[in-house]
Amino acid sequence: MIKNFLNKISNRTRLGFFAALFLLFLSYILTYISTRKVIIQDYWINHTNEVIHGLDNINGFINQAESAFRGYLLSNDKKNLLVYDQSIRKTDSSFDKLRLFTKDNKVQQKNLDTLHYLIDQKFLWIEDVISQYSHTNKAAPFFLNESELNLTSTNDIGSEIIKMKAEGKTAWVKRSKMASEYSGLIDILNIISIIIAALLTFYSLLVYNKENKAKQKASKKADQYRAQLQSRVQQLAELNTELIELRSQEKYAVTGRIARVIAHEVRNPLTNINLATEQLKSEMEGAQNSDMLFTMIARNSERINQLVSDLLSSTRVTELTFSKVPINHVLDESLQLAKDRIALNQIQVIKNYDTEICPISIDVDKVKIAFLNIIINAIEAMDRNGILEITTSKKESRCIVKISDNGRGMSKEETARLFEPYFTTKEKGNGLGLANTQNIILGHKGSISAESEPGRGTMFTITFII
Repeated sequence: MIKNFLNKISNRTRLGFFAALFLLFLSYILTYISTRKVIIQDYWINHTNEVIHGLDNINGFINQAESAFRGYLLSNDKKNLLVYDQSIRKTDSSFDKLRLFTKDNKVQQKNLDTLHYLIDQKFLWIEDVISQYSHTNKAAPFFLNESELNLTSTNDIGSEIIKMKAEGKTAWVKRSKMASEYSGLIDILNIISIIIAALLTFYSLLVYNKENKAKQKASKKADQYRAQLQSRVQQLAELNTELIELRSQEKYAVTGRIARVIAHEVRNPLTNINLATEQLKSEMEGAQNSDMLFTMIARNSERINQLVSDLLSSTRVTELTFSKVPINHVLDESLQLAKDRIALNQIQVIKNYDTEICPISIDVDKVKIAFLNIIINAIEAMDRNGILEITTSKKESRCIVKISDNGRGMSKEETARLFEPYFTTKEKGNGLGLANTQNIILGHKGSISAESEPGRGTMFTITFII
């Protein structure tokens, strides 16, 4: 039910955004079309202004030509003829422009033809007068008997120009009105766009605030779940660590019991073998090669006895003499015992000691042996110029020591059997060093574990209870 409700809200939100954006897009399209209409009308308004301006120019050039013509008749100054010729050329140029401007207007084109005809007639009459004057040099007859044709032509030209300007102004007014209407429409569309944009902004803010609150709420719940999960993972990790320690202790205890049984079962027959050997030795005194055989039996018997003693030592709970010392000092003394090996193999030692770590109660000599066994194993696992890193830290009521190397490392199977008596990865090792180390650490109610990966070294973690 909640999911359906949330889906409805989501659909309404999307629909609202779509509708607002569609209206905004539509208003932009209408604004664009209206703007184009205004631009077109503005173009035609300017076009009409150019036509009216061109008609004014033609009228002015005609008057200028006629004034230059009259000035020539009065003063006989041929400079006036130059002005007259320029006015004619300007008139023709203005006509060409007007024809171009009015090419889409048949009425104005027809009016232009009429106007051009009237002007040609006027200029032909003027040319005729100039020709007559050049032969007689008499201007008085012209001024006394000015042709009625000239007066009629001038009036007709003026009337035609006024007519064309009136038509142009009518078109100008019409187009100005249309441009104003489109401008008003643009204003309305702009107002509508602003209103839609404001509503869309307001709607977006509402949706954003709503979604943001929901997101914050979900994020808060996710953080709570994450914290709970991390807490559970940490608890599981702690329980797993405790389980590993319990298994290690149980394995150690079982190994100790087996070692004691083996020692008992081996030493009794071994004692009988030694007694029988002594008896045979006394009875066969002087026999050839007997002394060599008896010596061989005695030597191997002693070796077996020593192996049994070492096994018992590595699994027997030894008596400890406790004293409170800083663990950093004990590590430094262990390194001092191995300094010759470190120097010989050119090992780089990195110390990451916690200077605030407090003293702990341990058997210093035994713990030094445990640390020394780990340090020697690390040195032997590395090539020359290896790195031995030792880190100490305090966590709650525990003192933690980590000894790591960048040597060849071990597989998971080898790491799992690391503390078993007589298990070793070295050619000349007896496999009791780390078993003895574990015995010492467990005797201090501590724990020891190893992490290793082939080619990436090994790290031992030793934990003491403060």
